[in-house]
Amino acid sequence: MVTPRVLPFGDRALLVEVGTLAEVLDLHARLAASPPAGVVDLVPAARTVLVHLDPSALPLAAARAWIAASAQLSSVMDATDAAPVVELPVMYDGADLTEVAALLGLTADTLVARHAATEWTVAFTGFAPGFGYLVGPDWEFDVPRRANPRTRVPAGAVGLAGEFSGAYPRDTPGGWQLIGTTTAPLFDPFSDRPALLTPGTRVRFVRSRASALAAAPAFRATGALSEPEAAADPARAAAHPAGPAPAAARPAAAARPAADPARAAARPAFRVLEPGLLTTIQDQGRRGHASAGVAVSGAADRAALRTANRLVGNVETAAGIEVTMGGFRAVAETDLWFVATGAWGPVRLDDREVDPYEAHAWPAGTELHLDWFAHGIRACLAIRGGIAAPASIGSRATDTLSGLGPPPLRAGDRVHLADDAIVAIPAEHLHPWSPPDDGAIELELAPGPRAGWFAPASQATLFESVWTVSNESDRVGIRLDGPALERIDTRELPSEGMVPGALQVPPSGRPVILGPDGPVTGGYPVIAVVMDAARDALAQARPGTRLRFRHARYA
Repeated sequence: MVTPRVLPFGDRALLVEVGTLAEVLDLHARLAASPPAGVVDLVPAARTVLVHLDPSALPLAAARAWIAASAQLSSVMDATDAAPVVELPVMYDGADLTEVAALLGLTADTLVARHAATEWTVAFTGFAPGFGYLVGPDWEFDVPRRANPRTRVPAGAVGLAGEFSGAYPRDTPGGWQLIGTTTAPLFDPFSDRPALLTPGTRVRFVRSRASALAAAPAFRATGALSEPEAAADPARAAAHPAGPAPAAARPAAAARPAADPARAAARPAFRVLEPGLLTTIQDQGRRGHASAGVAVSGAADRAALRTANRLVGNVETAAGIEVTMGGFRAVAETDLWFVATGAWGPVRLDDREVDPYEAHAWPAGTELHLDWFAHGIRACLAIRGGIAAPASIGSRATDTLSGLGPPPLRAGDRVHLADDAIVAIPAEHLHPWSPPDDGAIELELAPGPRAGWFAPASQATLFESVWTVSNESDRVGIRLDGPALERIDTRELPSEGMVPGALQVPPSGRPVILGPDGPVTGGYPVIAVVMDAARDALAQARPGTRLRFRHARYA
C-alpha cells in the first residue's frame, strides 16, 4: 500500500488520503483492526478516511504515529472478506431500469443478472443516515446520474450512480438511476446497530419475484437531505421539504408501539402555547456515529446546556429545550423548577420578570415566556428532571437535517419529565453571568485539510477580514458574507468526511461553517476548522454578527 498522506482537520480530527477507493477500503480495515483509546470514529469516503479523535485520550501527534504504523501492517483485506454477508431482497422494478440497460448496451434482464451476481461491499456511507455506497470488483459499469434529480425518491429504492450501487433508507430527493425496490431494514434509529449497511459490510442483492413489495413502517422526520453532491451545501440541503424518515425498521422495531413507554410513564411537565421561530429538544448529541451517516447534532451551545442542567441539579447530559430567537411560551402542568441560559432576553413568569442563569420555581398553571432575545440567538431551557423523549441512537437530540430525534415543538405539544435530577438545586450561584457578545466575535481556527487549494492571498484574507453572519444560517451551517476566497486548485473534490466547525468554501468563494446538524460528508474544500472550544460562542452568532478569525494556539 502507498504511504497515505495525513492532513490536518482541526483540533479533533485527521484526514488520511490515499489514491483509490480500493486503498480506502484497505486503509479503513487496517485502522479499524486496532483502534487505540481516543479514536471516536472512522469515516471512509471516496479517497479518504476521516479519523475523529478525543485529544484528551489520544493527542494528534500520537494519532499520526498510530496511522503511520497501521499503514505498514500486512494487508487486512482478508478480514473484510470474512465479514458477514447481508442479503437484500430486491424486486427489479425500477423506473429507470430499461433506460439504463439500453445506455449500457445491455438488455434489462442482463443488467439485472449482472447486478444480482455481483458481491458488493459498503465502501462508505453518506448524505443520509444508513445510505451505503456499494462497490463490486466485477462491476465495470459507470452509470451517469439523472440530468434532473427527482424531488422524491421513495424509501427502499435501489439505484446506480457512477461506479456505485445503493439503497435509499428513507424518502429523499436524489439523482440516482432507479432499478429496483427492497424492503430490507436499512436504518432503525432505535436499534443498538442503527445502520444495516456499515463500511466493510458485504452485500448481495437477492432477486424477488413477488408481484409487489410490502411497504415498511415509516418514522416521522423533520427534514430531507439533497442528492449526495448537494449535501455539501448546508443551505441547499436544508431547503428541501420535509419527508418521512427511514422506511425500513428492523423486524423487532416493526412492532414498536407508537408511544414511547418511558415517555408515557413520565409526568407531564408543560404544554407549549407558542414555540417561537424554532424550538427543539437537545442534549449533548450523538458522538461516534458519523461512519453510519449520523451527525453529532445536540445543543449548538453545549456549554449553555451543561450549565443550565447543573443549575437545576440535573446530570449535564440531560435533555433540555433549545429556543431560537425567542418567542417561546408554555404553561406548567405540574410544579417545576427551570433555568434559562445562553441567549439573553426577557424571561417572564406570568407578568413577573426573572433573571437568567438562576433556578426559579415554575408553579403549575403559570405561564413561562421567553421573549425575543436581545443578545445571542439560542437559549437553553433546563427543567429539573430533564426532558423525556424517545432516544434514537443514544440521544434525544433533534437533528433538523436528517430528521432523527423528536420533531420541533409545536403549539399544543405536551412535554414530559425525565428522571435526570441527581443533586439538590445548588445554592445561589455568584458567577458574574453576562449576555453573549453582539460585537465582533473572535474565533480561533485550526488548519483544514484543503488549505493548500487556496491562493496565499486567500489565507491572508480569511484572517484579516471581518465576516458577517448572513440570514441564510441555521443549525446546519452558517453562511458568511465577505470577500470571496480564491482557489488555485480547481479540481472537483470527491466527497470526504466533515466535522462541525469546518469552513467549507463553495464555488461562490464565501465560507460556510458547518453546524451540529451539518452533513457528515461533503464535496467542497475545507480551508480551516473552528476550534472545538470556540463552537459554543459561534452558536450565539445571530444574523448580522461580525466574526474575526485568529490562528489557533495549540500544540
